[in-house]
Amino acid sequence: MNRGGGGGSSPAAATNYLICTNCRKVLRKDKRIRVSQPLTRGPSAFIPEKEVAQANTSDERTNFLVEEYSTSGRLDNITQVMSLHTQYLESFLRSQFYMLRMDGPLPLPHRHYIAIMAAARHQCSYLINMHVDEFLKTGGIAEWLNGLKYVPQRLKNLNEINKLLAHRPWLITKEHIQKLVKTGENNWSLPELVHAVVLLTHYHALASFVFGSGINPERDPEISNGFRLISVNNFCVCDLANDNNIENASLTGNNFGIVGSLSELEALMERMKMLQEEREDGDTSQEEMTTRFEKETKESLFVVSGDTFHSFPHSDFEDDMIITSDVSRYIEDPGFGYEDFARRGEEHLPTFRAQDYTWENHGFSLVNRLYSDIGHLLDEKFRMVYSLTYNTMATHEDVDTTMLRRALFNYVHCMFGIRYDDYDYGEVNQLLERSLKVYIKTVTCYPERTTKRMYDSYWRQFKHSEKVHVNLLLMEARMQAELLYALRAITRHLT
Repeated sequence: MNRGGGGGSSPAAATNYLICTNCRKVLRKDKRIRVSQPLTRGPSAFIPEKEVAQANTSDERTNFLVEEYSTSGRLDNITQVMSLHTQYLESFLRSQFYMLRMDGPLPLPHRHYIAIMAAARHQCSYLINMHVDEFLKTGGIAEWLNGLKYVPQRLKNLNEINKLLAHRPWLITKEHIQKLVKTGENNWSLPELVHAVVLLTHYHALASFVFGSGINPERDPEISNGFRLISVNNFCVCDLANDNNIENASLTGNNFGIVGSLSELEALMERMKMLQEEREDGDTSQEEMTTRFEKETKESLFVVSGDTFHSFPHSDFEDDMIITSDVSRYIEDPGFGYEDFARRGEEHLPTFRAQDYTWENHGFSLVNRLYSDIGHLLDEKFRMVYSLTYNTMATHEDVDTTMLRRALFNYVHCMFGIRYDDYDYGEVNQLLERSLKVYIKTVTCYPERTTKRMYDSYWRQFKHSEKVHVNLLLMEARMQAELLYALRAITRHLT
């Protein structure tokens, strides 16, 4: 959406209105759309119900996993969509069950309240509704659901780290950790804090999956409040049509420069083959690798989220954010959001060099030491999603997709300022077309702004299961990025 204004209207009046870039309709900022039922039947508004249903009915393993590890005891919409990848689903459900239900530093109700606080940073009513229900079932105090004003100071103290992890994790320092663990009646022990950080990062990332996969509200009235409030500044009535034929011209173009008989899919496969040959021909210098990373982070400034596709930073639109009161009660500073890691005019970026603090060599052992066994479960989940492949791309079989999976994972980390010395970031530009970059940035950084039109705009020849695989990669890359920043700060506090 763009800010709108008419010829004779005053600047103050003009800022109260927006124009939908799709249908050009003038919209009022303070308006809400009340949707009483999911926009489509089935677990996802983006994926045909029959495709998800086929996966669920044909796989007894999914039903077993739900019985074994689901905290709600039901096949919820997230699980149904994830069941398109049963191998991953098992790792996901096992780790989530452990952090919510098994022995750990935090009381059960606190775990669900922290999940609510995390989901609220992205206005994810689906997860909030789910954990409000779980919070009460595990003995939570109902008054806390009136908002942060009613919770103990210890939980309120998580606000700052919740906000930074969700939107700008590179700002977290050892001072934030020291403030939480300092002596006093409201202090956090390190095991408690690590448990809280794992929950916060898990639910920030899961909100990305919920919005990126178009997860519908649960129909069960015990779980869902039965309606959604949608801010018209990032969601117009024209989106309710879910019309696959509506496409924004700037979404559909690609940057490959390959025309003629080659389709989008064949162009991508040709690019992968060419990059593989270039890899085998010779090494790129370390200096060139660094330059390409910095170029990619700066170019991400011009990948603008949502339905707005113009060449300026997204911060210009931050004042357009509208938070519903039901969600805002669980957070402070609702206007605080993602800000591009590489801002204009900043030449020397405070890059997080992945080799200096890795999950495998540093984060994993710290988490496992302070919160027993969760490190193993998270590590299994990260490895599973990164290596998951069926060696297919749309209609093609026997394809090595390693290069593509790594580009997706590393592009997310790039937007959070994490650089891998051994990775050529030129591959990101070659493999990820603009419409896919817009989708990745939105799902990762502003998930609440994701629309079906954006989901439909990229990889149009690929299967829905492959796009769900993309969302799993984005979710885990985001969680790992947040975790690395938090765990590095805790390590610095300890040394």
